Amino acid sequence: MSVVKELIRIEADGSLSFGDYTLDTKSKLQDFEYNGDLYKVKTFKEITKFEKNGMFVYESVEGTAVNNFVASEAGVEFSVEGANDAQITLELEAEKEYKVIIDDINAGKVKTNLGGKLAFSVELGEGKSSKVKVVKAN
Repeated sequence: MSVVKELIRIEADGSLSFGDYTLDTKSKLQDFEYNGDLYKVKTFKEITKFEKNGMFVYESVEGTAVNNFVASEAGVEFSVEGANDAQITLELEAEKEYKVIIDDINAGKVKTNLGGKLAFSVELGEGKSSKVKVVKAN
């Protein structure tokens, strides 16, 4: 896994990859069209933000590189890499309970707030990536 030098790209499997935590200054790419939707990414070492059609999707503090991001009705899945630990916030369905799985370890259940925001931390470090899966809890 590596940073996304073009800031956002479509992978062969149809997933999206975005973010470059190695940048010292903010960079952004907007109006990236994919499947009829417009995406925007803002990224650098301190933060990575990702939007779809002007709506919040993903944010990390510190900056990260996200690979193979897939969102569905059931939740989201992606791999994340960063120079340091990151606090990640996702926009999901409001007031629903989700199970957070990091590197195949159940990190627990979290309920989204009224706005649908769900936040969790991931332990990262240079050259280390984590696989994240957030799914609706039964």
